[in-house]
Amino acid sequence: MADKKKKPAKIVTKPFVKGSIFDENTVRNALKFFGTLLMVILMTFIVCTMTSFESTFLRMVSNGAIALLVLFIMYNIGGKLGTEAVARGEIMYQRQEKGLDVTENERRLSFHPMKGFVIGALGTLLVLIPAVILAITAKKQMTTIGVLPSWTSTLVRRSEIGDALAAYTEEKAMEWSDILRALVRACIMPFISMTGTANKDGLLLVERLSPVILLLPAAAYGFGFISGRKERTRVHTEIAESQRIRKKRENKEKRARKAAADKAPEQLN
Repeated sequence: MADKKKKPAKIVTKPFVKGSIFDENTVRNALKFFGTLLMVILMTFIVCTMTSFESTFLRMVSNGAIALLVLFIMYNIGGKLGTEAVARGEIMYQRQEKGLDVTENERRLSFHPMKGFVIGALGTLLVLIPAVILAITAKKQMTTIGVLPSWTSTLVRRSEIGDALAAYTEEKAMEWSDILRALVRACIMPFISMTGTANKDGLLLVERLSPVILLLPAAAYGFGFISGRKERTRVHTEIAESQRIRKKRENKEKRARKAAADKAPEQLN
């Protein structure tokens, strides 16, 4: 006899009050996102410097895994906040059903599908602005002149040769674009490591795409926030399923006790 298939759990959702895109906690949550982003940038910079393999394949795999891990972390953080927002909206809906007042500030705190993206975008703003400037002004970085060998020091002092070699002895001052490039590259280090410092065309492309790359954690955070609604549905479904199983077990035990009680008089006869 074939085993009976397990009955799928009935999906249970709870209504909630919809919030607004911006609320009184948006700026604070954006600052928290920015702090988390800075920590992630610092950690990825350290780890990526340790995974600068000569093999292109190893660089792609290791740094690609780091980038995906960052997105996964941001997704989970956004999901936690989204779940809390939906739960808050469910409580407010229940209060409304009971005839209790819900203030406009409380209503704005509830779930809105775009709220996570706004928080992520605001939290990325301080590093996004330099990336946009670099993307507009980025140029292909050419190989530097190099350093003269020590035996040429006497030739540099000769007037007929020294002028021609002057470019090798002059130190180039650091420009604002160099500082900007170093800052942005540090923020997108996994993609810089995957490209490799020898790939000049690839680095130029990455620099021009740096604003999009920096918005990836914000996008992951936003999609995680949206998943909060699905998470609350899962919680309600599991609670309802647990209650159904418990009730089914209690009914089964009740029937067994009743059958035992009905059978007892026959045994006495």
